[in-house]
Amino acid sequence: METLSLLWGTVLLRPYVFVFLAFYLTIAILNMGVLRSLLFTVLAYGVAFLSEYSSTRNGFPFGHYTYIETTRDQELWISNVPFMDSLSFSFLIYVSYTVSLLLWAPLIKKGWDIRLGNIEPLKHSIRVIASAAILCMLMDVIIDPAAFLGDRWFLGKIYFYQEEGEYFHIPLTNFAGWFFVAGVALSCFAILNRWLDAKIPFHPQHQLPALLGPGLYFGVLIFNLGVTFYIGEVLLGCLGTLISLGIFFLVLFKIKRC
Repeated sequence: METLSLLWGTVLLRPYVFVFLAFYLTIAILNMGVLRSLLFTVLAYGVAFLSEYSSTRNGFPFGHYTYIETTRDQELWISNVPFMDSLSFSFLIYVSYTVSLLLWAPLIKKGWDIRLGNIEPLKHSIRVIASAAILCMLMDVIIDPAAFLGDRWFLGKIYFYQEEGEYFHIPLTNFAGWFFVAGVALSCFAILNRWLDAKIPFHPQHQLPALLGPGLYFGVLIFNLGVTFYIGEVLLGCLGTLISLGIFFLVLFKIKRC
């Protein structure tokens, strides 16, 4: 009962996380079914949690940091890591993967009705996984500096690094860690999904619009940029906007070219 109470407390304390999670699950289930979506969520959470558990003890892979346990009696924690933090990786990695697929896959375009072509030869390719990991890392370049300043908005002060980092208090090892976690999670899922494809093939009845996942990707960016400008971090917000626009125009170029 206590765990259920803390889980409900997590939802109340971090509602925006679960809004993004709900949209992610809807898109993922429509794209690859319930089983694969749940397995991906659990797998990504597991890789992220183990990485955070490790980093808070020995600094690998994100750098050495500590979570501040002021909300332990309000939300669910697993050991010394807030549940919502590791859970967020699942939808952040997935939407980065959908953007990567959009950039690499052949597209079927009828006006703004854009669908992915045949993705089977490349959906688990190195280039798609590596690009997704980079896109996830770039997302964190915008997210983590704002999260570090959580005491200036409704997130609250939730963590600190042992040593101040090079990029708006965030060490560069943190971004390398995000690339690592996204790459590992997607690579492990690729192995699992190939096995599932052989045992339990999934064939969606209708090809979904290819912009659903990328739309959520940019939605997360817009939310975090809004927070960044709201707390008065104009330089950080401008840099994040440039990064976001760079990714947006890359996507737009691919769509226009098809």
